[in-house]
Amino acid sequence: MRAIEAELLGCLPDLRAYARSLTRNRHDADDLVQDAVLRMLNSADRYQQGTNFKAWAFTILRNRFLNEFVAKRKLTQEMDDSALERVAVSARQDEGLELTDFQRIFHSLPEDHRSILALVAGSGMPYEDVARILGCAVGTVKSRVHRARAALFALLEEEHAGESKETPRFHRSTTLEERRRLCG
Repeated sequence: MRAIEAELLGCLPDLRAYARSLTRNRHDADDLVQDAVLRMLNSADRYQQGTNFKAWAFTILRNRFLNEFVAKRKLTQEMDDSALERVAVSARQDEGLELTDFQRIFHSLPEDHRSILALVAGSGMPYEDVARILGCAVGTVKSRVHRARAALFALLEEEHAGESKETPRFHRSTTLEERRRLCG
């Protein structure tokens, strides 16, 4: 049991970030994580040592979300400051995308797009682990990530289409690290 507790503590920040991307609300995310952690501890005997603990934990969290939060439609637009930091762009003056703009646009994406971006870009999980969590093929994960990123970029571009040429915009040339920071 101690090994599972140590592994759980190690992935708790990522679980909380993922839960926040799903629920869009700090309080609901905390409730979801607590519920999932209890489920993990109660079913610790089902975890097979040597397998990917993080994928197992994220799968339980996602299933709890699907069973509880989607069914109850408790999703809201609220997001706290610590979650905002995970999607923040750098504070340079020449940034054309405001954090509040990104937050609004990111949360306007469908849940499946937000979820896949949070897992891949936000948590930095390999496609193979995400495929295990979602119960699909790696190729399916890749195509979903592509569609989610395309939808996000389209919304970002649409948001800033009317800006002057002096105002920099968010472009597809943004580095992978910046994308992870933005979508996390």
